[in-house]
Amino acid sequence: MIKLEDIVVRFGDFEALHNINVEVGEGEFFTFLGPSGCGKTTTLRTITGFIEPVQGTVSVKGEDITHVPIEKRNIGIVFQSYALFPTMTVRDNIAFGLKVKHLKKDEVEKRVREIARKVDLTDDQLKKAVSQLSGGQQQRVAIARALVTEPSIICMDEPLSNLDAKLRVQLRNELKKMQQEFGITTIYVTHDQEEALTLSDRIAVFNKGFIEQIGTPNEVYNHSATEFVCNFVGDINRLDGALADGLRLDPKSHHFIRLERVRIGEESGADTFRLPGVVESREYYGLYIKYAIRAGGQLVKAVEKNDGVHLYRPGEEVVVGIHSSDVMSYDA
Repeated sequence: MIKLEDIVVRFGDFEALHNINVEVGEGEFFTFLGPSGCGKTTTLRTITGFIEPVQGTVSVKGEDITHVPIEKRNIGIVFQSYALFPTMTVRDNIAFGLKVKHLKKDEVEKRVREIARKVDLTDDQLKKAVSQLSGGQQQRVAIARALVTEPSIICMDEPLSNLDAKLRVQLRNELKKMQQEFGITTIYVTHDQEEALTLSDRIAVFNKGFIEQIGTPNEVYNHSATEFVCNFVGDINRLDGALADGLRLDPKSHHFIRLERVRIGEESGADTFRLPGVVESREYYGLYIKYAIRAGGQLVKAVEKNDGVHLYRPGEEVVVGIHSSDVMSYDA
């Protein structure tokens, strides 16, 4: 549905995007993930029309929209700051795009009520000024305003970053549910790996204006294409010294393993290397426990499901087991 081909964006002498190629399917929830300044928001703004590339094309359903004005692209946008009008009522904020399109008053009112119901905004809230609403309610207003014009695509730039952690998780779930109900093609920008893994059908991982990998959450997390992706997405152990030697890993490469793949006290297997260690610390999360274990001259982090029985104490001697098939390796 959306296709970016060989997109290059420059700001003066600085090249912000280098030959970006992305294809997003209809109804897909596609996330641009990466650290600050990596090019994800620039790519989003290129799709929406705020930025014009010096090279490459942006297509929607086979039609080249690279030079089409913003207002004619039929793309809904939710900004990080929501960009709402604080002194206007919620109703008027949501209706703004419809009034710009000169729809009849009855049609505007009907659409505003329908979309408000879908994003759980009450009639009472519609009458309030946006400044009277909580952050979570304002986020719903921003999404309603973007959806009410019935765009074929919605683009969201870090829409949850201004909310507290608990509300962010709650609205993340609602956001995914809404997207599935509407079946709308969504492009979502975030630096939050957990958010990307939870929400996305597919993820593009950005780094310094390049895309390092495009894949499903499972592919990006368990089969990271590059060392950057491996380190950026989720927590990781780098294997050195006795652990690398015991697993007979290539000394010319860098080797990593996810925390949940490190076994504690596991029986030996054909492709398992076991090494004694000492628990240095533990973090109790309820559902799981994170341990830091000194083994083979390095600190190894491990996560175990909390079964309420096996609880290792700091100072306790344990055995660390690693399957060679769980190691991700990259050329140095």
